[in-house]
Amino acid sequence: MIDPKWLRSDPDRIRRSQAARGASVELVDELIAADEARRASILTSEQLRAEQKSLGKQVARAQGEEKQELLSRTKQLAADVKTTQGATVEAEAKFDDLMKQLGNLVLDGVPEGGEDDGVVIETIGTPRDFAAEGFEPRDHLELGEKLGAIDMERGTKISGSRFYVLTGVGAQLEIALLNLAMAKATEWGFTPMIPPALVKPSAMEGTGFLGQAAQDVYHLEADDLYLVGTSEVALAAYHAGEILDAGTLPRQYVAYSPCFRREAGSYGKDTRGIFRVHWFDKVEMFVHCDPADAEDWHQKLLGFEKEFLTALEVPFQVLDVASGDLGLSAARKYDCYAWLPTQQRYREVTSTSNCTEFQARRLGIRARFDDGVRPVATLNGTLCAMTRIIIMLLENHQQADGSIHVPEALRPYLGGRERLEP
Repeated sequence: MIDPKWLRSDPDRIRRSQAARGASVELVDELIAADEARRASILTSEQLRAEQKSLGKQVARAQGEEKQELLSRTKQLAADVKTTQGATVEAEAKFDDLMKQLGNLVLDGVPEGGEDDGVVIETIGTPRDFAAEGFEPRDHLELGEKLGAIDMERGTKISGSRFYVLTGVGAQLEIALLNLAMAKATEWGFTPMIPPALVKPSAMEGTGFLGQAAQDVYHLEADDLYLVGTSEVALAAYHAGEILDAGTLPRQYVAYSPCFRREAGSYGKDTRGIFRVHWFDKVEMFVHCDPADAEDWHQKLLGFEKEFLTALEVPFQVLDVASGDLGLSAARKYDCYAWLPTQQRYREVTSTSNCTEFQARRLGIRARFDDGVRPVATLNGTLCAMTRIIIMLLENHQQADGSIHVPEALRPYLGGRERLEP
């Protein structure tokens, strides 16, 4: 959540942020009213308790009729304190509920608009001209089936639509990508992690995935646990409720985990192959840092994603995501879109978000700085979403005979092979 002080010091900034997100501006006025009611109730409760304490001293010294009157007042005060405490609890709960609906403050410079209004800030690499090479590119599913790498039919038989099985060289390719990603991240100073894929509601809510994204989350009602859609959730909650030593910041983690998404609202979209599925594996970077360093770390995470895609020899673009397409927790987000030859367009493969202090406030993650104890900043960045990267490798590196060129960076993790043969 945002710092509540902004409600009192600069509510117009919050209104501008909500408007940029395409979210409710009226929520800000509701929050201001709820904050005033909450603080008024707390003040009243404190005044009553102070009077109660003072009367207690007077009763001890009083005698006769005066003492009886004081005792009567004390009894009434006790009832009033109880009533006021109940009202305070309700006021706090209402305020907290409204605060959880409020998105993070959008940073200055973020493009305004919706899903289609992101701004391309960089293009790296050049798409191949398959026509000049004399053949029509096949899509990833046809290539994957010829390689014996992807089995959609049996994935559907096992689990239903939008599930798959990676077989043979397909499984080897994911393991190779995992090893390359972990090797790179370790080189960059990240600590490898394998966190749980099931988390408590507090972890999911703390990272902002039970708001606008709740419909896309799998919930196990019998256990009240959630399947994560990204290991960002577990990595953020890893330090929940802790006060870190500022000297240990930044804390850099990189996790490999399965990810589960309902893909709500995507009916009929990308139904062929493994582009949009209910389960996939992913390598995710996560940083806890001093808020003053958050924007620099955001650029670093983007740089790591670019380095990884460049090593895979895949053409891609970098987008500055528009304000209306930001998740609840993100103050700014960059996406990398790789070239998909059979669709003749760039498609999203990675993203990195600066969540400033938003998640840390919700999760109670603070650090002891020179100027006191205060929330840290959190950032996340996808290094390798396996299914989409496999798609891009198959389609961009296919040869006329159906074989797949293996980028040099991946060869050490595939036994030195230069090609994957059908």
